[in-house]
Amino acid sequence: MNHLIKEVIKFRDDRNWKQFHNPKDLAISLTLEASELLENFQWKNSEEATKENYQNLKDELADVAIYTLLLAHELDIDIEQAILDKLKKNAEKYPIESIWF
Repeated sequence: MNHLIKEVIKFRDDRNWKQFHNPKDLAISLTLEASELLENFQWKNSEEATKENYQNLKDELADVAIYTLLLAHELDIDIEQAILDKLKKNAEKYPIESIWF
């Protein structure tokens, strides 16, 4: 994960974009990219959208991940640890024994 974060930061820094990457603007960009991802499913069922828009879905999902990594970096959040912590919280909140289907 650290190698990927370094690549994203290098790409940003090589273009002098850090000046635009404050937490608020990164959160806005993350939401916009998530909306672009969702747009691929508009008016289609999941199978159809996936088949027709696979490459675009891949690109938009990458954009979402990139902005997520940038935002975590700016907030000094270890994203890998944050994900593991959240999975633990979710396991406590939704124990396997409570699943009814």
